Formats: sequence, structure tokens, C-alpha cells
Amino acid sequence: MELPEAADTSPKMTELESGKTYAWCACGRSSNQPWCDGSHKGSAFSPKVFSAEESKPAAMCMCKRTGNKPFCDGTHKTL
Repeated sequence: MELPEAADTSPKMTELESGKTYAWCACGRSSNQPWCDGSHKGSAFSPKVFSAEESKPAAMCMCKRTGNKPFCDGTHKTL
């Protein structure tokens, strides 16, 4: 099983905008972290596309191994 690359070992805080659609990088290869830039092409990964239900700050997973994609669940502490 192919594992994603860890883009960082801590979450990235970002401000989500209500109603906006986002594509979270799941492979760890994007140069626009935490967002997808298409670098996953040719891999087993695809971005997690979601719409923000409300405007709020969010901790986006950067280790790419969270169980609550795309949000940090603390998994990076075990890497």
C-alpha cells in the first residue's frame, strides 16, 4: 500500500470560507499545501474535495495520515 508523503509534522491553520469548495492535498506532494495542485497524478491518491459549511479557522492535516480527512486529528504526533 502506497503511503502519502508527510508535507509537515504539524497542522496548518487556515481560515475556511462558508460555501467555498476546497481540494485538500492527500498525497503530500503539492507545492500549494494544504491544497491540491495536481501533483498526485499517476499516484494512488486523489484530493479530498469538500465545501465549508461555515466560515471558521481550521487545522488542516499536513502529515496526510489523519483519520478525519482533511482535518488534523493528532496523528502526526505518532510519526
